[in-house]
Amino acid sequence: MWLVSLQKDISLDDRIVWDYWVENARTAPENEAIIHWVAGEEPYRWRWRALMMSASFYASYLQAQGIKKGDVCAIIIRHNRDFYPLYMGISALGALPSVLAYPNPRLHPDKFRFGLEGMARRSGLDWVLTEAELEPIVRPLLLRQGSTIGGIFTPMEWGEKMEGVKEQFEHPEVTPNEPCLLQHSSGTTGLQKGVVLSHSAVLEHVKRYGDSVGLGEWDKIVNWLPLYHDMGLIAAFYVPLTAGIPVVQIDPFEWVVAPILLLEALSQEKGTMSWLPNFAYNLLADRVHEEDLETIRLDSVRMIINCSEPVRAESHDKFFRRFSSYGIKREALAACYAMAETTFAATQTAAGTPASEISLDREMLSEGIVRLAKKNDEARICVSSGPPISGCDLRIVDDSGKDIPEGRVGEIAIRSVSLFTEYRNSPDKTAEVLKDGWYFSGDYGFLHRGECYVIGRKKDIIIVAGKNIYPEDIEDAVSQIKGVLPGRVVAFGIEDISTGTEQICVVAETREENEEEKKRLRMVIIEAGMQIDITISRVYLVPPRWLIKSSSGKPSRRENKERALALEI
Repeated sequence: MWLVSLQKDISLDDRIVWDYWVENARTAPENEAIIHWVAGEEPYRWRWRALMMSASFYASYLQAQGIKKGDVCAIIIRHNRDFYPLYMGISALGALPSVLAYPNPRLHPDKFRFGLEGMARRSGLDWVLTEAELEPIVRPLLLRQGSTIGGIFTPMEWGEKMEGVKEQFEHPEVTPNEPCLLQHSSGTTGLQKGVVLSHSAVLEHVKRYGDSVGLGEWDKIVNWLPLYHDMGLIAAFYVPLTAGIPVVQIDPFEWVVAPILLLEALSQEKGTMSWLPNFAYNLLADRVHEEDLETIRLDSVRMIINCSEPVRAESHDKFFRRFSSYGIKREALAACYAMAETTFAATQTAAGTPASEISLDREMLSEGIVRLAKKNDEARICVSSGPPISGCDLRIVDDSGKDIPEGRVGEIAIRSVSLFTEYRNSPDKTAEVLKDGWYFSGDYGFLHRGECYVIGRKKDIIIVAGKNIYPEDIEDAVSQIKGVLPGRVVAFGIEDISTGTEQICVVAETREENEEEKKRLRMVIIEAGMQIDITISRVYLVPPRWLIKSSSGKPSRRENKERALALEI
């Protein structure tokens, strides 16, 4: 059941995202749109009339500064209540908002600058909207050869400048097939690809994905995810704002320090939906203290959706055991398979039903065969990411791009009405993955009874003696070892010329400093590999926070592999 903004008898072909936002403000001006959540403060509640008025002020000011239709506007701003109208104001001008990650305190300014410079060259950033304290880092890019950046603004510092700005601005003619926004795919900052999404793709996705999760006027989304990633931007920004339902936005940096914030917001705001990456289930279960849960009730939550590749059954079980007594229902633990190139979700498990699980023979799975495990088999539990949402088709293909039958593992190829247009300024990269209307995801998976199961990234597969070893299996096993920091493990393969195959290497974070204890821990890790019939040849023990993460918060296997191997030089 959709709100008025999606009930109008107007074809999607005739509308752009801004039209939906305007209509929500017209039909429900005092309804809550965004609840801006800051720890220890009273939430700031944006209502539709005020939100759109503020967005119009920003549009008017930015237009006066020279921002125009088609310009790419990079937004690098921390959790701020004016972020939302600023983003919407950019969209109102027909420009392309592109949210970039704000540098964390441990990231060196030179590395941040290098990454931004790389995106400026690759994606063609025209303007940077940031905070005053980042301006000295960003400003030199204006003069850097090859940079496309034409100007830098600090909108959160405008203050008095906005007082004389009028609400009126010239809204350009924008058609549904024109670009709506620019997302940057997961990866290390300088290598991220700019994913162009049209208004039509976004609107089709909002409608169809909303149908798949049964989105209705009774829903309220709660989100801590950063808005530079598709899970946060699409699922927890475009979907609720376009559908006209409220969303609670939590500061990602605050959530990492105090995960209880998500549960507090779900409880106090009677939230019904949230999206989490797999590691967040473990982090919440491990780091939320019992005394912090005294006032928490989670009965209102109807879906917590795991959007990871792959989804871990152990993480769901751990989360449910920890919070079931506070109202979380087993059927609320859902899953989807999503990426920036398909706007967001390609598949989704049904509302009101827990994600399906199947136990597979691990040995056969390494050979690409899907066979249910028997009593004495070494098993891997695989969690379904659900069937394709409407308007989306999936195929499982071999290395030559040909279909393979159900029951075999292959690359997941996707055709969707909400498929991306291109990687901006990268026709070669676009042609590599977009062929005859199908997007070749680079993910390995299989179909079982019409549902999609994701195994891992094709590029990360380790091949040992002709068998496919999935690094996720190794990382899961090592993460359970006492002395290893859970979830802070990376496995990868290196070529062994003498044997003609690959050796398996593991990098694991530990707080252990005693060399004798570290030696013992290495042996325990090697033994854990043997438990799943895997020979681990090298173990690198590193201190906490050593592993490099991608923009989506996952440890980057390629970069960590290079860094670990450098330790031997």
